[in-house]
Amino acid sequence: MIPHETGRVRSGEVSIFYRRLGKAGGSPLLIVHGLQYFSWDWLEVAQALGAAREVMCMDMRGFGDSDWSAQKDYSVPSMAQDIVNLLDHAGWERALLAGHSMGGRSTTCAAAKHPARIAGLALVDYTPDNAPAGTKRTTEIVGNTPDSFPSLEAARTYLGPKKSLERYEHYLKNLSVKRDPYFRDQFRKVLAGGERPKLGVDMWQLIGELRCPILSVRGARSDMYAAETAQKMKGANPRLQVAEVDAGHDIAGENPGALVEVLKKWIPEA
Repeated sequence: MIPHETGRVRSGEVSIFYRRLGKAGGSPLLIVHGLQYFSWDWLEVAQALGAAREVMCMDMRGFGDSDWSAQKDYSVPSMAQDIVNLLDHAGWERALLAGHSMGGRSTTCAAAKHPARIAGLALVDYTPDNAPAGTKRTTEIVGNTPDSFPSLEAARTYLGPKKSLERYEHYLKNLSVKRDPYFRDQFRKVLAGGERPKLGVDMWQLIGELRCPILSVRGARSDMYAAETAQKMKGANPRLQVAEVDAGHDIAGENPGALVEVLKKWIPEA
C-alpha cells in the first residue's frame, strides 16, 4: 500500500472520502475517478506526481468510501460542487484537476463554473461522445454486476482480472462493489430496452466554456474514446491539446508511467 492520509469532508447531504499525499510545491492536484474505479486506483499516479506537489484522490458521491446520496442526486453540477467543497476543505485556492472517464464530467463542470479556482484540467480518456464498443461493454458489465460475489477471486475475474486482489479488498465491502446500486440499475434499464438517462447538461458546451489549459489524454487502444473524436475535442476549445498513451480505457491501471510523463510535461504552473 502506498502511504497516504485519508479524510472526509461534508458536501451537502453527503460525506466525501479522500486520500491525500505528496508535499507542498507546485500547483496541487485533485484526481477524480471513473464509473468502475475509485480513489485507490489512482494512488500510483498520485505518488509519482506527489514528488512536486500535494495530490488528493477523491471518491465521488455514491462510490468507494463516500456516502451514497439519499436523494439519488448524482447530477453533474452536484458532483462538481463536491469537488469545489473538497478544494475549500484542503485550503487550495487554485488547483489542477484530473478526471478519468465519468470523472471528466464533474471536473469539466467544476472548471467551467469556477474558473478562478482551476489552474488546468486533464481529461483522461474522457469525451462527451463515448464510442459504441466501449458503451456496450460498460453497459453489460455494470448492468449485470451481481449484488455480491461469492469470493474476491470471482469479483476479480468478472470486473478486471488484470487488477490485484488487494485492489478488490478495498473495492468491495461484504463482497459487494462499493458503489450505489443506482448506477447499475440505470444500465439495467438500458439492457431491458430503455433509453439512456439524460445528463441534463451539455458537456460539449461546458468544454467550450473552459478558460484554463486543457489536456485530453486518449488511450491509443481505448474503446471509449474513438480516434476521430480527438479532432472534435480540439475543435471544442482552442486551449485543448490531445496526447495519446499506449493503453486502453484504464490508462492509470495499464500504463501509469507513461501517463505520469504526459501529465508532467503538460502541467501548467500558472
